[in-house]
Amino acid sequence: MSRLADVLVQARLVHAAGAWWADPVPDPGGGVAPPGVGGHVLTILQWIAYLASAACVAGILFCAARMAIAHRRGDDTNVAQLGWVLAACVLIGAASGIVGALI
Repeated sequence: MSRLADVLVQARLVHAAGAWWADPVPDPGGGVAPPGVGGHVLTILQWIAYLASAACVAGILFCAARMAIAHRRGDDTNVAQLGWVLAACVLIGAASGIVGALI
């Protein structure tokens, strides 16, 4: 019984001293852009988003054209290709929401 009492006393002393593992982790929030860079980074991200959207539209048109040509020839249409393009479109469209949910 005295062993348990000693452990409890030591635990209270460690807690009172402020153990290093008990300190809260600092929360950096959304972060702050370096001076003079914030606007430029946002512009680059907007350009990337525009180009990614354009690539999604081009990918869907390309898949549709290939499916039309394959149908005209009597071949099997490869719908899986269109599925991958649509999955990429969903990821590109939800990128900021996914990052916002993880941060």
